[in-house]
Amino acid sequence: MKNILHIISSPRGEESFSVKLGNAIVAQAQETFPGSNVTTLDLTVNPFPHIDGAQIKALRTPLDLHTNEDKAVLQRSDEALAQLFAADVIVIGVPIYNFGITSTLKSWLDNVVRAGQSFRYTENGPEGLVKGKKLYIAVASGAVFSEGPYAPFDFAISYLKGVLNFIGITDIDVVRAEGIAIPGIQETALEKAIEAIAI
Repeated sequence: MKNILHIISSPRGEESFSVKLGNAIVAQAQETFPGSNVTTLDLTVNPFPHIDGAQIKALRTPLDLHTNEDKAVLQRSDEALAQLFAADVIVIGVPIYNFGITSTLKSWLDNVVRAGQSFRYTENGPEGLVKGKKLYIAVASGAVFSEGPYAPFDFAISYLKGVLNFIGITDIDVVRAEGIAIPGIQETALEKAIEAIAI
């Protein structure tokens, strides 16, 4: 039995290939770990606010000096961190827009990548604190980014791996439904991606 956190970042709902692929990964995880609990976090329904001055102030204030205002500002960030730490398996749906991730996913990351919470600085350098997680990136793209001329533009996966590794999540599988806008590839892109899932 596992706690599975499914993060959706596509605004296209059930039409989204990243949502369909994420759902397939979650379904296979449930088959592998019967009785697992699934929490779905749809970032497009209730997006996290962009970082502002009040949040920066609260983040830089020691916990024992937090005012009620600071606590209120950080409430959603604290809840997101609790969800992240409680999860054993994390599935992040990632549509590639303009070579990167959606702004809603970036805002969520800005709320969970927190010094002293998900990572800390030590005399030996930064240490990620979100450990022991298995993470799947369900990525969908109109072009093919895993190889060929668009490979240098795959900033979404390189960024996600970098920031997630930084907070301690190093066991990451990338499952791609790519070429979904290319005739001759699009017809089987999702099917091939689902076949590549390995839980």
